[in-house]
Amino acid sequence: MIAPWKTGLALALTMAISYTVCALLYALWPAQGIAFLNALFHGLDFGRLEMPQAYTVATFVGPLLVLILWGLMVGTLFAWLYDMFHGKSH
Repeated sequence: MIAPWKTGLALALTMAISYTVCALLYALWPAQGIAFLNALFHGLDFGRLEMPQAYTVATFVGPLLVLILWGLMVGTLFAWLYDMFHGKSH
């Protein structure tokens, strides 16, 4: 049995940590971040999406909150469905 809320929280925290590391690396080395995305997505040009404004706390916190909420909901739903399909419910 998987605890839905604990699973949701674990996914939310994992997403928050990985987003924070990614944002920090991009803030420090934006050109390398764009180059990495270009390579990761087989040459798509992400340079056109580069932000013309400075990277601020607000541009970090908004997406972070969305990812935390999304991770909590998806992780909780995953665990609930897992338990349901394995004959266990809370």
